[in-house]
Parts: sequence; structure tokens; C-alpha cells
Amino acid sequence: MSAILNPGVKRVTVIGAGFGALSTVRELRRRDARVDITVVSPRAELHYLPGIIWIPSGLRTRDQLVVPLQAFFQRMRVTHLAADVTGLREGGRVVDTSQGEIRNDALVIASGGRFIKKLPGIEHAITPCEGIAAAEQIRDRLRQMPGGSIAFGFAGNPNEPSAVRGGPIFEFLFGIDEQLRREGRRDKFELAFFNPSNDPGNRLGAKAVRHLLGEMARRGIQTHLGHKLKRFDADKVVTEGAEFKADLIVFMPGLTGNAWFDQTELARSPGGLLQADAQCRVSGAQQVYVVGDSGSFPGPDWLPKQAHMADLQAAAAAANLLDALQGRPATATFRVELMCIIDGLNQGTLVWRTPERNVILPPLRVFHWIKRGFEWLYLRKYR
Repeated sequence: MSAILNPGVKRVTVIGAGFGALSTVRELRRRDARVDITVVSPRAELHYLPGIIWIPSGLRTRDQLVVPLQAFFQRMRVTHLAADVTGLREGGRVVDTSQGEIRNDALVIASGGRFIKKLPGIEHAITPCEGIAAAEQIRDRLRQMPGGSIAFGFAGNPNEPSAVRGGPIFEFLFGIDEQLRREGRRDKFELAFFNPSNDPGNRLGAKAVRHLLGEMARRGIQTHLGHKLKRFDADKVVTEGAEFKADLIVFMPGLTGNAWFDQTELARSPGGLLQADAQCRVSGAQQVYVVGDSGSFPGPDWLPKQAHMADLQAAAAAANLLDALQGRPATATFRVELMCIIDGLNQGTLVWRTPERNVILPPLRVFHWIKRGFEWLYLRKYR
């Protein structure tokens, strides 16, 4: 409607309501007060998934992690369409949704990734980053268990080295270990960590891998490394090298592209993500950009899939999109930077990596509070 009332105004569609999408909206509005912005997502809500690591212990609840976005969209003068995207037409100028089509002059895809669920028996595992409900399921299972074995692990996309998210698994592992100790029942549980690589978390850097494995040894957590996963059973994990008991399996598969990507002609990477250049443009498409987990970007093999990286890509995409709409060359690129605090419920380990340096600071209580403070500051933008 706004495009009809203001025929000279450029229309931008943003797909998604996560970190990359909302940062794109903020950057677009900061740089251009007039551009017409439509956001397409199933709900006008931000689910702050970094906070789900604290749900099993009760430190966070669903209500604290779900942020309604109506007020934010009103401040940003954004139209929100509550719908699922089903495909694209006309080179991305038309977005097909469950509520009809939307036309645009430029498109930003920030709809996240999709977990690869091909491993036999994966229905026996809980994938925490699928959402708040998954973390609540872990919480409820822990409450019901008088003891037993819990296995934590992650895997990647064999065709996309960067399409892996292992950090939250380390946080669930260390957080639940600490939680059980606080509850006085750690001795009733066996905790195990498994990964097909011998150096899990190597995107964090070699120092971080040594620290994480050392922390597992210190806490009495078993490790099963270097063997390809074969299947999950209801009560065990089976790899090519061994099988071990697991009454509860917390597992993060590798990432690939959204299913609706198959209904487009957009260029795909070998791992199924949208192929992008350093300016966040989808290869071969005009005025179609990708931000965050949906894209495969040039960079080192440790290029992270995390909210911080999505925010950096959003700034580049917004700048290039607006420049291109004005006929200017798109030259903005994103900084490659991994920044995270691996939280253990009572302390955290800081990891920082750039192409030039890799820093890891040992577990300190202050880092746990910094992580909580960052959450408050980040969500303040949208509340």
C-alpha cells in the first residue's frame, strides 16, 4: 500500500525476524528514512536463542526470551506480513508467501538455516537450537530423570565446512554439569560428549579446542571423538568406532538451506546455502542479498555461524542495497570476526578470533555476567 501512495519510494522486502533480519531493518532505516520496508516472517517476534542455554536450570523462561516486535516495527515504520515464504519469481522481484505475493525493488534473505535431519534415529535426539520448545524439553527431561546417561554432540555439513553450530552444545554440556552439581545429583549421571572430529570446535581455534577438552576431562565428562555417526537408538549413540549408552541425547546437526530455496533459481553452494559474494549479494541475482545462516560467504573455513556475524553482514548488505538502488557501486564488505562467551552457568570462557589473531581467556565468573549483560543490552533495542 505504501508503494502505491508513494510511487517514487523504493520497496525493500526482508525475509526473516531473527538477528540478521532485524539488524538489516535497523541499518536500512538508519541510512534511509524513506525506503519502504516489509518484513515477512511467521510471527512478529524475536526469539533470543542464545539465552536458551539457561532454560534447563531455570535461569531463563520462555517469556524472558520472546520479544514481541510490534512496537519495534512501528518505530522503524515497517510493515510486517505474518506468513511463510514459499518461493520467488521474476529474479527475486516477487516473493510468494502463504498470504499472497509481495513485489520489491530489492530483497534481503535472512531466514536462517535448516538442520540436516538425515541421520537414522535422529528423532531420538533433541536439537536445542530448533527453538525454545526444544530447550524446555531438555529441562523437563532432566527434571524427570533420577539419574542415567546424557550424551551431547554436534556434526557438520560435509559439503559446507562453515555450516556447523557447536558452541551451544558446549554450553549445554557445561551448564547441565554445573546444574546437576548444584542439585547434588551429579554423581547419579554419566555425561558424554561425541563428535566425528578429533578436534571438535576447531573453528574456535586450537587453543580453544585444548581448553574445552581439558575442561571435559576435569569435570569427568567422557569423550567419544573421531568416528562418523551411524545412528541414534532410544537409549544409545552408535558410531563407526563405538556405541555408548544415552538416556538423553542433545545433538546439533549441520546446517543447510531452507526448503523454500528449492522453489527458486537462486545460486546454491555445495552445501545447499545461498551462494554469496563479499558484498552479501546472491551470485547471479540482481538486488538480492543474503545475511546470516542462509548464506555461504567467502572467507576462512572457520567463518562463524553466529548472531554477531549476521549483524556484521547485515550492515554490509544494507549499505550495498541502498547504494545500488541509487545507482552507486556496492563496495561495503563485512568484517570476519568470531566473538563468543562459552558459558558454564557460573562462569564463562571468552573466545575471540579474527584473521590476524586468536585469543582465549580462561573461565571467569565475570564473563558469565557479561554475557547476561549483553543479552539485556541487545534485547533493549527491540523491546
